[in-house]
Amino acid sequence: MRIAMLAPIAWRTPPRHYGPWELVTSLLTEELVRLGVDVTLFATADSVTNAKLRGVCPSGYEETADSDPKVMECLHIAACFEAAREFDLIHNQFDFLPLTYSGLVDTPLVTTIHGFSSPAILPVYRKYNGRCRYVSISDADRAPGLEYAATVYHGIDPRQFTFSQSHDNYLLFFGRIHPDKGTTEAIEIARMAGRRLVIAGIIQDRAYYDDKVAPRIDGDRVRFVGSAGPTERDRLLGGAEALLHPIGFAEPFGLSVVESMACGTPVVAYRKGSMEELIDDGVDGFLVDGAEQAARAVAKVDGLDRAACRHKVERRFTVERMAGDYMNVYKRILDI
Repeated sequence: MRIAMLAPIAWRTPPRHYGPWELVTSLLTEELVRLGVDVTLFATADSVTNAKLRGVCPSGYEETADSDPKVMECLHIAACFEAAREFDLIHNQFDFLPLTYSGLVDTPLVTTIHGFSSPAILPVYRKYNGRCRYVSISDADRAPGLEYAATVYHGIDPRQFTFSQSHDNYLLFFGRIHPDKGTTEAIEIARMAGRRLVIAGIIQDRAYYDDKVAPRIDGDRVRFVGSAGPTERDRLLGGAEALLHPIGFAEPFGLSVVESMACGTPVVAYRKGSMEELIDDGVDGFLVDGAEQAARAVAKVDGLDRAACRHKVERRFTVERMAGDYMNVYKRILDI
């Protein structure tokens, strides 16, 4: 089986710090290679992989000064589809734009839909519905009218996360600084719960950060540590009493939720999007409706079994399970 894995190119694959789509693409690629699959990774040229690497863009456009994202994306996608005859299947992790190339090649195209950034992109998915095979990353994120080959939850490598039976005295917000992620809500929850809060993530909405978040950072009760790479991510997640995930949108998956549980840290999340598929309420976290409920839930997290959080990940959210699910999708499509 010869697979072309088409990665996004905002960041390197795997990312140095932030880049959830690139991270999932890397984890899947490396596990498929370990299973003996012939994978060619189309990603930035500075990507790190055991697969064959083809990169026409030197580095991610978020990491390259004066780059034009659209130019880089066009060159990147074209490089993959111009080589389509070399592969049995193309796995698109890039979003909707590669779908527009699918009618120009005979090679089957599988697209992992990492979420719908806007209803405005749905016409593209509808146009190629049936021709391309779609995979959702949660049942909650399925769009009405689209046909899906499967739902495949993201998987992580639990060995990259250190289980901690104990914790330090802080709550953690781990994600991009953006209204959708509820950074200010996390600050308010921590205040009501009487806990210190550590905030880690990239600043995606500068005005939101400057106006709503920065004025409440005092370096003591509320600390901002910036974007965290793998080592710091492991330390922060493992040391937290709980991860606060007060999302303001229907999140398609939520890698940080699974990563937190891999460290043994329960999650207090708003009941939106995929959260009910990831969190067992009262077992490895709490599902709440608003800041007041979240603050009350924080008072109960020490009663949860941190080992149960880890075991949940080992049962349901490993990279091995993810790769196995995708292999089943590939085999059905290729009829092998």
